[in-house]
Amino acid sequence: MEKDAKIYVAGHRGLVGSAIMANLRRRGFTRVIGRTHAELDLLDSVAVREFFDAERPDAVVLAAAHVGGIMANSRYRADFIYENLQIQQNVIGEAWRHGVKKLLFLGSSCIYPREAPQPMTEDALLTSELEYTNEPYALAKIAGLRMCESFNLQYGTDYVAVMPTNLYGPNDNFHLENSHVLPAMIRKVHLAKLLGQGDYAAVRADLAARPVSTIAADASDAEIASGLEAFGIYPGRVRLWGTGAPLREFLWSEDMADACVHILLNVSFADVAAQCRGDIRNTHINIGTGKELTIRELSQLVADAVGFDGTIEWDSSKPDGTMRKLCDVSRLHALGWKHTVELPDGVRRLYSWYLGE
Repeated sequence: MEKDAKIYVAGHRGLVGSAIMANLRRRGFTRVIGRTHAELDLLDSVAVREFFDAERPDAVVLAAAHVGGIMANSRYRADFIYENLQIQQNVIGEAWRHGVKKLLFLGSSCIYPREAPQPMTEDALLTSELEYTNEPYALAKIAGLRMCESFNLQYGTDYVAVMPTNLYGPNDNFHLENSHVLPAMIRKVHLAKLLGQGDYAAVRADLAARPVSTIAADASDAEIASGLEAFGIYPGRVRLWGTGAPLREFLWSEDMADACVHILLNVSFADVAAQCRGDIRNTHINIGTGKELTIRELSQLVADAVGFDGTIEWDSSKPDGTMRKLCDVSRLHALGWKHTVELPDGVRRLYSWYLGE
């Protein structure tokens, strides 16, 4: 792809999209474009078509999605399936109608069955039931990757789907209800540490930077402490969801971005399809580290990074989600890419970013 190719990154302000845009620019691409939600609502099919009419991108990275952790997936099931299907339908459809040369679609490792053999190869897709707590989101992402695959087979397009493991990094979402496990854990442990120190000035600064809807801006110290208890945050003590037993894999978002750009520039649908035996299916690519740890072990990494010597408790009445989901990254390694940031260092980096250091 030429350096002056116009590349549209949908979701360019998000965790992955922002890192992809930065990676492309570091590599010398001069026409990388994005649109904020205020500028372009990807749920609006007319607006998306008008955008493609006007901009005519040569390549598209579809990193925009309605995402969240286990709590959000459980509460907002309709939003997760409807909004993701709509975004995918609009962006992939207009890319095809406008002759886009290359498209990269970002999914998630939650597409795999709850009881998939570990580590999960790409061919584990649709072999048994999905995890119920994130089923709507998973179904939407499965539809997206199959859409890419189907356009390639019917129309000869070059749309590649990648399935990242759990991601974390700069520009992460630290919302106490809707964020993923690692940023949520960092914020909860950080606030529990501050409460334990009686540093309400620092707690107020945190809440001012990232407001919590249930805690008023002018709340008293007692009201703040009471409000944070609803999220399992206490002075010198934090209560986390589940048992801590599930195993998870985590990938630094800037590593993810580098993998995506590597695939966008160097890997075609034909490259992946050539690996299929019989019917051409499951041509997506897992992106991860191939390494895992328990959520309980993760909480200790977070406590170490934050400098928290308080108590971490587990609420086993809350769901664990899938007990294990480790990606097999053999296909990714064979295509010439491997991660560089290990988790302990990444957790320290993310906490520093959270603090604005």
